[in-house]
Amino acid sequence: MDVGNTNTAVGVFQGERLAHHWRVTTAKDRTADEMGILIKTLFQDQGLKSERVNGVVVSSVVPPMVSVIEDMCKLYFRCAPLIVGPGIKTGLLVKYENPRDVGADRVANAVAAVHRFGCPVIVVDVRTATTFTVVNQEGHYIGGVIAPGVKSSANALFQQTAKLPSIDLAAPRNVIGKNTVSSMQSGIVYGFAGLIDHLVERICQEVPAPYRVVATGHYARLISPHSSVITDVVPHLTLEGLRILWDLNR
Repeated sequence: MDVGNTNTAVGVFQGERLAHHWRVTTAKDRTADEMGILIKTLFQDQGLKSERVNGVVVSSVVPPMVSVIEDMCKLYFRCAPLIVGPGIKTGLLVKYENPRDVGADRVANAVAAVHRFGCPVIVVDVRTATTFTVVNQEGHYIGGVIAPGVKSSANALFQQTAKLPSIDLAAPRNVIGKNTVSSMQSGIVYGFAGLIDHLVERICQEVPAPYRVVATGHYARLISPHSSVITDVVPHLTLEGLRILWDLNR
C-alpha cells in the first residue's frame, strides 16, 4: 500500500508479478474497519482471498493513516505490516541531511528504479506533488526536488481565481490556447513538461552523469510524451519498490 495525500495505491503481488492494483481516495478520517471492508470488497471483486496474503508493506506520507493501516492489517489480514521508514534495509546509502525526512514513497521509487534500470537514475513522480529522486552512479540517494503537483496546481487555478473553471486534464492540440479551457490545459501539461525538463537539466549540471529518467505516478502518462528528458514510464514503480523492500526485510 502506498498512501499518498490524495490517493492510496493498493497492489497485490504474486511473486514478483503485480497481479492486481487499485487506486482509492485517501480519507484521513477512515477507520480501520472501514479500510478493511473496502479492501476486502476489492479483493472479492477479483476473486481474491484475504487469507492468502502472507505479508503487507506500506509507505505513507500521511502520518495519521499509519496506525489505522496497522490496525486494519492485524484485524483483516492477521499480520503486522512492514512500514517503510528509518531502520529498514533499502540497499541504498541515503545522503540526505536528515535521512528521516525522506518520504517513504521516494525511497520505494529509488529502490525500484535502481533494481530495474541500474545507476545513475532520476525518478520523477508526478502526482499531488511532483518529486525528483536522484541516485548517483555509486548507488547513493543524494537528494532531489519537490515541486507543486499537476492536479493541485489545476485546482489552485480553479479555487483561487474568480473566472477560471475546473477542467479535465488533457493535452491540447496546440500550445497557444484558443479558449480558456485549452489555455489552462496547455499551461498545466506543457508547463509541467517544461518544469521537468528544466529541473533535470539543472540536476545534470550539478552532478553530471548519464541519467536514466523514469516517470511514475498518476499523471506520468499525461506529461511524459511532452518531455524531452523522460526515457521510461513505469506507472506502478512505487508498488514495485515496496515489494522489493518487503523481500529485503522479511
